[in-house]
Amino acid sequence: MAISIDTATLDDCDAIAALIAESAHGLGQNDYTPAEIDAALGSAWGLDTQLVRDGTYFLVHVDGGLAACGGWSYRSTLFGADGEGSRNAELLDPAKDSARIRAFFVRPEFARQGIGTLLLEHCENEAKKAGFNSYTLGSTLPGLRLYTVRGYIASDAVEYDLGDGMSMQVIPMTKVGLDETPPPGSARTTRAV
Repeated sequence: MAISIDTATLDDCDAIAALIAESAHGLGQNDYTPAEIDAALGSAWGLDTQLVRDGTYFLVHVDGGLAACGGWSYRSTLFGADGEGSRNAELLDPAKDSARIRAFFVRPEFARQGIGTLLLEHCENEAKKAGFNSYTLGSTLPGLRLYTVRGYIASDAVEYDLGDGMSMQVIPMTKVGLDETPPPGSARTTRAV
């Protein structure tokens, strides 16, 4: 199996949108209703083209086919597609802010094969090169297992309004880089986002 990680371009947006919808329906069906998934696509879930323009969104190809997408950001927005009204493009300060891990989606046939982990490590490494040593994300229920296994600590879930009386849980999670060691005898603390 030949695996590559490539930086997404604006020409990839249609393929990314198709993968996101396929992943959301295929992997989200045990945690969300079809109506919730449809409402989340394009708002809570979906492509933020700012990530593509910033060069921080990546595609994983397996044997030449698109298997997963995801990225990181040095901007304040935690999650959401282009149409989401609460987006904030303000730049983060690596000395005090956490890089954002954003919009991870895996094609269902590639789930639980290490593709998400590979992409997550790539994004963390890229954020680290930019000076960040901690990472924050807003997890969906299907993504919770991956992020927990990879050292992310959950804060209290928040309800995200999908409209039409529907909502979904988003779980803020944070990970501190391995080279930042807490003082002996102290517990690592996380902050809600």
